[in-house]
Amino acid sequence: MSQEGIHLETSLGYLLKQASSELRAAMEAVLRPLGMTVTHYSCLELLAQRPGLSNSELARGAFVTRQSMNVLLQALERDGYVTRPTEARVGRVSPAQLTPRGRQSLEQASAAVRSVEVQMLGGMTPEEQATAHHVLNRMIRALRNADEDSLE
Repeated sequence: MSQEGIHLETSLGYLLKQASSELRAAMEAVLRPLGMTVTHYSCLELLAQRPGLSNSELARGAFVTRQSMNVLLQALERDGYVTRPTEARVGRVSPAQLTPRGRQSLEQASAAVRSVEVQMLGGMTPEEQATAHHVLNRMIRALRNADEDSLE
């Protein structure tokens, strides 16, 4: 019995994974001189754009485990990038907030990451960029809907 495999040359999933790997490597390269990782940057960006996120929400947004996010938040707090209340306001949720040092560091990191995105989109027209954005969002929604359907 013969089974048809994935053809890497034509697999959209494989191509997306390659793009993701290249993007992450490029981001790591521009963030490293700033003393950051992609996860470190993602955490600061999420805190700036969505203040009050819990550890679990930050972990989901940065694509890491809750345990990894907790370790990162402890390091960010120790290094003066974020503050967290000593006592949880609601249940066990202790939302972190950026410090002035965290905001300044994020400003530099955001500029570096923007430069990578500009490079990635280089050569694409605004219409092509909008189409790519639309198509990727449709793929995400389709996969999320499939996950939700399988839970029912």
